[in-house]
Amino acid sequence: MSRPVEKVLVVTKLETPSARDLCSEVVEFLREKKVDVSVCENRKGKDGYPFERDGSFQLVIVLGGDGTLIGVARRMHRLGIPLLGINLGRVGFLTHYSPGNWREGLADVLIGNYAVSSRMALDFQVFRSERCIHSGTVINDLVMGRGSLARLVRLSVMYQDNEITELRSDGLIVSTPFGSTAYCVSAGGPLVHPDLSAFCITPICPFLNRISPLVLPSEHKLSIRVEEGGDVKLTEDGQKGFSLWAGDVVEIKRSTNGFLMVSEPATRYFEKLKNKGFIAER
Repeated sequence: MSRPVEKVLVVTKLETPSARDLCSEVVEFLREKKVDVSVCENRKGKDGYPFERDGSFQLVIVLGGDGTLIGVARRMHRLGIPLLGINLGRVGFLTHYSPGNWREGLADVLIGNYAVSSRMALDFQVFRSERCIHSGTVINDLVMGRGSLARLVRLSVMYQDNEITELRSDGLIVSTPFGSTAYCVSAGGPLVHPDLSAFCITPICPFLNRISPLVLPSEHKLSIRVEEGGDVKLTEDGQKGFSLWAGDVVEIKRSTNGFLMVSEPATRYFEKLKNKGFIAER
């Protein structure tokens, strides 16, 4: 049981009538419950998001799909404000509710009848000639892969500064457990429960290599070195990109600041896996 929620930020995309209508319904519902509510669009304006200036929100409600939720979580993961998602996207695996079933659940949250779960994020740095040239944080995954040309890249994988393997492939995915239901599982990687803290490492179409996906403890540093490849891209949560050169090293660590999500019943995780087709029922 948490304390009642009195101040909420709603983050939404307003490009479609359905998004605008749902936002109006949610805001009206919150105000009827005497909640102080602010609304912002999911885009970086001149002043950024309100939570970058005001960290006193007790809850952030995200109206959108999984990509919107991931983008908001990446922006605010250090602030310790729990997220709750209402799906307006295609998959909606990471969100809590649909546009048709959010009222009862949100009413429980507002009176304090909810728990919060911490989710792992990844901090990374790109080193070129031993100098850090790029860094950031991801919620779902980092992908090191071929760019515009259909050619293999050669990567070395190191853990605790010990080389695990070298592979030629279309690329490599390093995901969090939270992000394991995205590109990771599509490429043949494991489904890892989001309560765990681990690196999920999945090769993409390895060539003449028998390399199984790996799940490694996140207590130690993971490094990926670009050994060969003329056009290698580092993709961050599927939303941002950075060009890598041969010799670049991407160092990955568990972020000291995870992000918070309103918890769901344990059975809901497995229900979602079945409903979204990750687990086939007989």
